[in-house]
Amino acid sequence: MNRDAGRWAGRAAGQGTSGPGAGRWARVYGAGPWHLLGLVACFVVAGYAVTRVVGAGIWLGFAVWFVGAAVFHDLVLWPLYSTADAVLRSPSRLRARPDGRPPLINHVRVPAALSCLLLLVWFPLVLRGAERNYVGAVGLSTSPYLARWLWITVVLFVVSGLIYAVRRWAAGRPGR
Repeated sequence: MNRDAGRWAGRAAGQGTSGPGAGRWARVYGAGPWHLLGLVACFVVAGYAVTRVVGAGIWLGFAVWFVGAAVFHDLVLWPLYSTADAVLRSPSRLRARPDGRPPLINHVRVPAALSCLLLLVWFPLVLRGAERNYVGAVGLSTSPYLARWLWITVVLFVVSGLIYAVRRWAAGRPGR
């Protein structure tokens, strides 16, 4: 490793930015002190959430939901979206081009992922599975949620398509 690369690698690990003990800190801990501070902050927020769940008396249902969500993600969702991504990447028109034109894949991935995430979070309302409970709780119907989700999905893909068009136009300009 040359001297400049080593210096930048040390700064990325937290060395050389906080004094003479920072190098030792990075060797012992494995990352810079900001990493540890961020990790502690995440654990504080998670601990607060756990105290609220336990305080509300719903810890068993939350634990079942949490484990079920992890298992569902790892055994069902991960293979599904990995397969979908492999199918999307397979056509040569979606790959990076040597002429500098941007690949189309990320302009399909991002809106699709955001749309799927919205559907995953709001599916009881979008698919009208919680109509009775929702009407009882707030007095409104769940009927607008499907149309709103579809419109958000359309807008995400249109904006992504416009960004792709601008990037492709900019890549095709002379002098680039």
